[in-house]
Amino acid sequence: MPFAPHSKIVFIGDSITDADRARPIGEGLFNALGTGFVRDIDALIQATYPERKIRIVNMGTSGNTVLDLKSRWDTDLVNLNPNIVVITIGINDVWRQFDSPFKVEEHVLLPKYKETLEGLVDHTLKTGAQVILQTPFYIEPLRQDLMRAKMDDYGEAVKRIAVSHQLKIVDTQAAFDRELTHHHSSYLAWDRVHPTPVGTMILARAFLETVGFEWKPAESH
Repeated sequence: MPFAPHSKIVFIGDSITDADRARPIGEGLFNALGTGFVRDIDALIQATYPERKIRIVNMGTSGNTVLDLKSRWDTDLVNLNPNIVVITIGINDVWRQFDSPFKVEEHVLLPKYKETLEGLVDHTLKTGAQVILQTPFYIEPLRQDLMRAKMDDYGEAVKRIAVSHQLKIVDTQAAFDRELTHHHSSYLAWDRVHPTPVGTMILARAFLETVGFEWKPAESH
């Protein structure tokens, strides 16, 4: 199990993280963690390692770009004193360039995206928290698709930040690409962005495999 007992893990990002989580803080009963991959991760951890008492909090906000994260970083993340921070951001930074091409004030171009995300990582590491990054994704098998190609560019920027800071990186795009050899994108996400239950479990599995989660406690092996 990669997380120490009583670790507090805060997930932050856009609608993929949010998934209708509770406000102001997504934690507790009655789908407070939302209905997405954060809930799936919590369920698998609690069912497998109940004695660890891992605390998971969802602070995703639908529609967010990396600039929105920056504006709420201290109040919605740092002030929660997490041990581990999981950042999943970039889909809206890319998407707005395609679904709102003339509203350029909403576009977050790659240099600004990379600069801002790296600043958030630096800021968070200075608090003593561990940071785990997840790439943005677009569930489209045709890599020449314009939005898919740009999303890949943003994903590569996330990977470079992870490498430069020696962070764990969850390649969510690669996880979906493996599934796309078996399923049509509409089975995983009707709009190629917001995952179905199968899609959220793909994200949860990719995360847990990347961090070194063991599916059974060592004493039961």
